[in-house]
Amino acid sequence: MKNPARAASAVLTYGFVGLMAFLSVFPFIWMVLGATNSSIDIIKGRLAPGETLAVNVAKFFTQVNVPLVFWNSAKIAILATLLTLAVSSLAGYGFEMFRSRRRDGLYRAMLLTLMIPFAALMIPLFIMMGKAGLINTHIAVVLPTIGSAFIVFYFRQSTKAFPSELRDAAKVDGLKEWQIFLYIYVPVMRSTYAAAFIIVFMTAWNNYLWPLIVLQSNETKTITLVISSLASAYYPDYGVVMVGTILATLPTLAVFFFMQRQFVQGMLGSVK
Repeated sequence: MKNPARAASAVLTYGFVGLMAFLSVFPFIWMVLGATNSSIDIIKGRLAPGETLAVNVAKFFTQVNVPLVFWNSAKIAILATLLTLAVSSLAGYGFEMFRSRRRDGLYRAMLLTLMIPFAALMIPLFIMMGKAGLINTHIAVVLPTIGSAFIVFYFRQSTKAFPSELRDAAKVDGLKEWQIFLYIYVPVMRSTYAAAFIIVFMTAWNNYLWPLIVLQSNETKTITLVISSLASAYYPDYGVVMVGTILATLPTLAVFFFMQRQFVQGMLGSVK
């Protein structure tokens, strides 16, 4: 006979986990159902499949230059991700592998920048981009995201698990530091790169506030800005907004599910 206390504990545990899972998935379910309903039905709170999905999709593709805004978002996200991984992994590798008196002080100063809210940096960044003539360009969106203190911290912590014997053996074989990094460190830390790729890509794809400030023409706007403009219209069509939100979510879902295993390994500090 099962222990009643253990059975009750299992019921409560699974019930709590199930409730949290439902609360996590429910917004996506509501979004999908909303895409099939008219704006009036969504306002009424209808939670059943409707018959206006084709109409909402047609309206969205009519009102939005979908290939252009997705290209803008993809270009910004991919550029920001690749540059951030390159710069942050080099910085994390350097902070861990090279020892000096000022290393820890510089590292602590960098971590302190995490406490500065982005709202305090917007005006100085905007002035800098204006003087550089980069307003209304995608470069202005990408540049401030390259030096990510959090990703540098993440790479340094992961580098602590990197076998120092590999680096020592490579030096004995005559490899230079850049060769050690490129041919040994990067392949060994690929799960860390995968986890960082997902984090940075999702952040860059969903970035809203800074692109809203620096991207001023319709030809440069991203999918998040377009959806926001649709939702803030005088008479917003929420069915069309739901369609756009679903389409904007698909790339991040695809990246996460495609690299899910590597993401878990990277977050657990797996080194191969």
